[in-house]
Amino acid sequence: MSGHATNLRVKLPLLCALLQLTTVLLFAFFVQYDSQTSPRLWHEEVQLHSKGPLDHDFYPRYPSFQDVHVMVFLGFGFLMTFLKRYSFGGVAFNFLIAAFALQWSILIQGFFHTFHNGKIHVGIESMINADFCAGSVLISFGALLGKTSPVQLLLMAGLEVTLFGINEYILLSLLQVKDAGGSMTIHTFGAYFGLVVSRLLFRPHLDKSRQREGSTYHSDLFAMIGTLFLWVFWPSFNSAVTAHGDDQQRTVMNTYFSLASSTLTTFAVSALVNRGGQLDMVHIQNAALAGGVIVGTSAEMALTPFGALIAGCVAGLVATLGFKFLTPILAARLKIQDTCGIHNLHGLPGLLGALLGALVAALATPDAYGEGMADVFPLVASGQRSSTRQSLFQLMGLLVSLGVAMVGGLLVGEWRAGQASIPASSSQAFHLCREVPPLGCNLGRERRGPALQP
Repeated sequence: MSGHATNLRVKLPLLCALLQLTTVLLFAFFVQYDSQTSPRLWHEEVQLHSKGPLDHDFYPRYPSFQDVHVMVFLGFGFLMTFLKRYSFGGVAFNFLIAAFALQWSILIQGFFHTFHNGKIHVGIESMINADFCAGSVLISFGALLGKTSPVQLLLMAGLEVTLFGINEYILLSLLQVKDAGGSMTIHTFGAYFGLVVSRLLFRPHLDKSRQREGSTYHSDLFAMIGTLFLWVFWPSFNSAVTAHGDDQQRTVMNTYFSLASSTLTTFAVSALVNRGGQLDMVHIQNAALAGGVIVGTSAEMALTPFGALIAGCVAGLVATLGFKFLTPILAARLKIQDTCGIHNLHGLPGLLGALLGALVAALATPDAYGEGMADVFPLVASGQRSSTRQSLFQLMGLLVSLGVAMVGGLLVGEWRAGQASIPASSSQAFHLCREVPPLGCNLGRERRGPALQP
């Protein structure tokens, strides 16, 4: 047994036990059911306000929670199985860090948003928001797949969840920006956090491991399953915590149109930029999803169906061209080894989504929103801000997300880069499954097998 395997055998169980014990103790001291979950408080509320069982927030929210939960554990997990030597590591470590991140997020987000009378009050929305936070951590993991151990991933997740909570509090509570689908708080933050860590973990000799990269027919097929889970449930992801009624339906509809548009654009551009009109599975698996990211901020706004289609076209175009041309440049010039191409799926569409949200906010008028302005832009409806001022705050939120993500990634990357004695091996935990040491630079995830024929 290798020294690293022995090291992992000791460190991983100890760290998992320590983290779980810590969360158990913190939950015991600080976490309790909210008024809609407590058997006593809910029934008191029923009697006081003459409510019925169907008035409970669980019924409209739980279907969205189920969809988001599927995306986090199945969608992201299977999307990371494209590497033939790292499929087990991708889906299993996805499972591990998401399970920890959602527990830690309940605490961090709870202290910022639902902490009163010395307790964090949790309900169905707490579970949804915790899954959102876990999703951001998994986005960062996509840039590091095959280069870090589960111990390092858990430690990274602990810090990232903490910074995610701080960033989200600044944007949503202090700046009061609108970001229902998380273009800024989830996608931009997670992508640039992971990219900075990846840059600091760059090792020139890892280029020699490129022959170990690659996909097979079956690994690409499993990754496509993850894509379809994400694609189908993305409207629920964007609309999970929006106001009930027209806001939620508008968010679903805008996301639905944008995803369809980005998919068609991805197929067209992929065939256009590849020799012989071949379709690249990398593009199909990832760029087709960019339509869900780009409308994350603006989906609950009056984007219009036409605007959603245009946004999806832009997202599919930018993401596909990013995989084809930008990823190799980032690897060769900036030494950023973006294993899963999160910059193209989450980073660039997240930036564009934030800018689109600022534009739509600037164009908001009472004639377009009517009484609905109070749901979408409450400060504009109350006269505390103009539409232009709200737009400027949206842009400020983007800058804050980028800043916090990069500083956080710098802290994690510098710490990890200093651990020279610890091999960056995520796959040796699965040595019985014949996985190999971690990958190095993935220059654009070039075609690993037969391309799709149009």
